[in-house]
Amino acid sequence: MPAAGVGRPVIERRLHPVTPFRRAWAPIAVLVGWAVHDPNQAQEQLTRLTTTTLLIALAVLVPAASLYGFLTWWFTHYAVTDSELRIRTGLLFRRAAHIRLERIQAIDVSRPLLARIAGVAKLRLDVVGAEKKDELAFLGEEDARALRAELLARAAGFAPETAHEVGEAPARELLRVPPRKLAAALALTGATWGTLAAALVVPPLLWLATHSVWTVLATGVPLLGAAGAAGAGRFVGEYDWTVGESPDGLRIDRGLLDRTHETVPPGRVQTVRIVQPLLWRRPGWVRVELDVAGSANSVLVPVAPREAAEGIVAHVLPGVCVPAAESLARPPRRAGRCAPVWWRGYGTAVTDTVFAARHGLLRRRLALVPHAKVQSVRLTQGPWQRLWRLADVHVDTGAGKTVTARLRDAQQAAELLASQAERSRTGRNDARPDRWMT
Repeated sequence: MPAAGVGRPVIERRLHPVTPFRRAWAPIAVLVGWAVHDPNQAQEQLTRLTTTTLLIALAVLVPAASLYGFLTWWFTHYAVTDSELRIRTGLLFRRAAHIRLERIQAIDVSRPLLARIAGVAKLRLDVVGAEKKDELAFLGEEDARALRAELLARAAGFAPETAHEVGEAPARELLRVPPRKLAAALALTGATWGTLAAALVVPPLLWLATHSVWTVLATGVPLLGAAGAAGAGRFVGEYDWTVGESPDGLRIDRGLLDRTHETVPPGRVQTVRIVQPLLWRRPGWVRVELDVAGSANSVLVPVAPREAAEGIVAHVLPGVCVPAAESLARPPRRAGRCAPVWWRGYGTAVTDTVFAARHGLLRRRLALVPHAKVQSVRLTQGPWQRLWRLADVHVDTGAGKTVTARLRDAQQAAELLASQAERSRTGRNDARPDRWMT
C-alpha cells in the first residue's frame, strides 16, 4: 500500500465478521417492500405457490442473500491515516469516502439489541458539511470505542503516534433521568394520549364508512405506530438517559433495548430550547432540546426539574444564564389584534450572551441563541402588522433554524435589529474556538 502523511503505511481493516448476517437481509427486505407496496398482487402470487416451489425459492434465496452479505462485507474496508478516515464500500458500484479528521464534530456509538447480544457496535460520524452521517457497522465493542477515542484524539491535534494511547476521555455524570420520572412525564404529555385516541377511534369509523379491510389497515397501522412512538417508543429510546461531562463534550447514554452513546460537540450548538408542556408546570419539569450544526442530535435532557436543566444548559453554553420568565418583555397589548389570546405567550429578552425568545401559551418554548452563533438578523412586517405598528425580528443560526421575536413594537424592533447585529459581530470575535478537548 502507498504511504501516507510522513511515511506511515495505510493499514486497511475490515468490519466485524458478524456484519454479513446484517447485510444478508437486504434482498429479503426488497421482497418485503414489494409485498407492502402491492399487497393484492403479493397475495395472489402466494396463493399460486406450491410447497415444492416455495422450498425451491427458499433454497435459492437464502444462499443468494448469504452470498450478498459476505461479498458486501468482503469489499468494505476502512483505514485511518495521519489526516483522514477512509471508507471503501460497494460491490457493484464502488464508493470511497475520505473524511478529514478536523471536520469530524461528533462520533456516536450505537448498539442495537441484536448487536449487544453479538458483542458488536456501530460508529456514526457527524462531519461538518455532510448531509447524512457516515457509519461503520459493525465493529467489536472494544474496537469501536478504541477507534472512536483515536479519531477524537487525532481531531484534537494529538500526534498520530500517540493518539491510539490517549484512550477515551473520562466523563463525570451530571444528570440521570429515573425511569419512573420519564414514564410519568410521558403520561403527562398531550401528544401521547392524542395519538392513542386517534388510533382507537379512526379505524372503526373508517370501517363503518368503507367496509374495506385494506383502507382500515392502511390508516390504522400508521396511527398505531405513531401512538407507540409517542409513548412506549419514546420510553424505550430515552430509558436510563444519562448526561456526562468530558473534555470532548457532553456525553449522552440512553436506550432500553438499543443502547446509544452520543456526544454533543463543543462549540457546535447553535440554539438551545427549553420546552415545558402544560401538564409539566405543576411538578416544575422541562425538556431541553438542541440545534447542532450538521448533526441530528436534538435532545439534551428528556425531562428534569427546571433548576437541574438550567445547570446542564450552563455546561452547553458556558457563561449563559437562562432569563427568568418575569424578565421577558411581552408584546404591547395591541398585538392581540394580530394574534388574539396567543400573543400572551410571546416574550423576548436580550442578555450579554444570548438572544432569547419565547412562544407558546400551552406548550411553552424558550429558545436561546448565543450572539456568536447568529448568522443573520431580519425584520419582517406584514400589512396588518404595519397598521398596528408591530414587527417580527428573526435571528438565523448556522443550523438552518430561525428564532423569532414576534409582534414587537415597530420602533423597538428596529432598535433590536441594529443592536443584535452589533452583538453578533462582537460575539463572533470573542467566541471560543470549536475544537475538541480544548
